Amino acid sequence: MPVQTSRRPPSLDSKRPPGGSAVIPSQARTRGGADPAPPKKRPRRKDPLWARLTVVAGAVLMLTSGVAIVGSKALISQATGNIAQRNLLGDAGKTDAEGGASLDGPIDMLLLGVDARERWAADDVRSDSIIVLHIPATHDQAYLISVPRDTEAHIPAFKKSGWQGGTDKINAAFQIGARNGGGWEGGAQLMAQTIKNLTGVSFDGAAIINFGGFKNVIDTLGTVRICVKQEVKSHHMSYVDGKPMWNADAKKTGKPMTPVVHKKGCQEMEGWAALDYARQRYGLAQGDYDRQANQQQLIKAMARKATDKGILTNPLKLQQLVKAAGKALVLDVNGASIENFVFTMRGVTANELTMLKTNNGTFNGNGNGREELSPETLQMFQAVKQDKLAEFVFNHPEVISNRK
Repeated sequence: MPVQTSRRPPSLDSKRPPGGSAVIPSQARTRGGADPAPPKKRPRRKDPLWARLTVVAGAVLMLTSGVAIVGSKALISQATGNIAQRNLLGDAGKTDAEGGASLDGPIDMLLLGVDARERWAADDVRSDSIIVLHIPATHDQAYLISVPRDTEAHIPAFKKSGWQGGTDKINAAFQIGARNGGGWEGGAQLMAQTIKNLTGVSFDGAAIINFGGFKNVIDTLGTVRICVKQEVKSHHMSYVDGKPMWNADAKKTGKPMTPVVHKKGCQEMEGWAALDYARQRYGLAQGDYDRQANQQQLIKAMARKATDKGILTNPLKLQQLVKAAGKALVLDVNGASIENFVFTMRGVTANELTMLKTNNGTFNGNGNGREELSPETLQMFQAVKQDKLAEFVFNHPEVISNRK
């Protein structure tokens, strides 16, 4: 496959930014480069900046102060200084022919959710949550599209980890890229290239979201309101003496264990419960597809909670949120500065986040026990690439998720 010229500058030796940052298993590299030209001016909106950011990536959105300053790049830069930045896209970033350094056009971002725990090796983590965030050139709408974890895909050769290339479930791409010192940075790069080859979509940015770190973000918010569509028994957690614990830890206590069950209906969930609910796929009618919808639902619930006036006007709470978000994610904005990237998103609000289904929300087998993207889903990604997703959704309303 020919190598495309990317706008990404060469990697430089990485240094942790002031104020601390998320610690990730990766090679010590980051990026430099001049800031792109400022985006075109748009009418200012009354929604607090931090609330708008919450739409962009769940945790990516929880980066800046919510005080009533709309568009101050200096303050955005200060607030995002503790976010770890790495080269997560490799050659999957947008080329000059696809928009290059300009943020004026459509923006596509790859969100990778990892469920890393301290006892797991850094090179033995898969990304079971794969979400493409599309923001059209108007920058006033956002769409979330999940890629099924079991999708069969060609995972290209990756020199950094010694991978020669081959076919596997797509969620294996992250683990394969992380092998042999590739770290999470290598895992994200190989996943991004695999997604690009499969869908044709190149990216303006990427984020690795550690779902374990999300708990602190949600706890700082207080709770999130989740409407559970179907009751599900947790595959991962149980109560011991009324306290929720990982099953492995609960067994060590030798005490009676009561399964955690997420009951049907709308409810306020604490961080541990919301994340446990978003992790479940066993016992759900559509398995991983229901989990995809639940994860999208959680991102939107966090966005809604972020617009709560009491939270946005509490300086201490906002500082805690910024700190928690910095520990929960790793970010790549493909050579742009974070403040320019964030500033460009200022027109998006939580009410303009649309959740979309792949494969009509159900398993789409290819005859080999694996699944593949349906023709309609491939058309949807083509619409993303052409920035015609709104038109596609209008003509295919069945792809819209009905989760609230």
